[in-house]
Amino acid sequence: MNPTVAILCGGRGTRIARDEDDLPKPLVPVGGRPILWHVMALYAAQGFTKFLLLTGWQSDRVARAAQQFEQVDDGDWTVDILDTGNDTETGGRVARARQLLNGETFALTYADGVADIDLNAELAFHRSEGALATIAVTRPKSPWGEARLDDDRITGFVEKPTLETWINGGFMFMEPGVFDFIAVDDVLERRPLENLATEGELRAFRHEGFWECMDTYKDSIQLNDLCADGTPPWLKIATPAKGATG
Repeated sequence: MNPTVAILCGGRGTRIARDEDDLPKPLVPVGGRPILWHVMALYAAQGFTKFLLLTGWQSDRVARAAQQFEQVDDGDWTVDILDTGNDTETGGRVARARQLLNGETFALTYADGVADIDLNAELAFHRSEGALATIAVTRPKSPWGEARLDDDRITGFVEKPTLETWINGGFMFMEPGVFDFIAVDDVLERRPLENLATEGELRAFRHEGFWECMDTYKDSIQLNDLCADGTPPWLKIATPAKGATG
């Protein structure tokens, strides 16, 4: 069986949903379904069907919606809910799930990011490296066009080029040992990940394909447009062999 997928679902959607300010961010619609459904569907399509939702803001509402999601790929989704508190930081949400995740490899991601990532390839990479944690890193597109310069002369423009720097793409695999690095008041992306990196226990899985994070209302419009064009990129990836074990 593939690892449990823990999803950080505690965010508020006030910067995204303009018609309903109290809508939890995981339930902001994309293509007629909550963004959380899309995240779960991209995992399920690749054989990861056991989910633990780390909820916070309007936990009951998120839980009710998730229990009613239409499932994909003929697989039975197992969905458990852990209310980790309204204002708990990302690291604290993970720390509070220790008893539910401890003892085995687990996947961790956010409820607002989608990609055409090969999750089984990342899991295989993670296991081959032997470190406590692996993060998928990606190079996003710049939100601005880029002017090409020769001294003070503009020689041309490039529309929203891919950046050279790598960022946290949000698709992670972790071993139980990571809990020794995470406290209940931690922001996951700061002290825990920084200390894992310092100790040589953090690896990068490079993802060169499609990736998008729904951070703003404009992002939600772009994702909705991708759904309107047919099957979105994050659900087009061919389903790998499901013999991977966890």
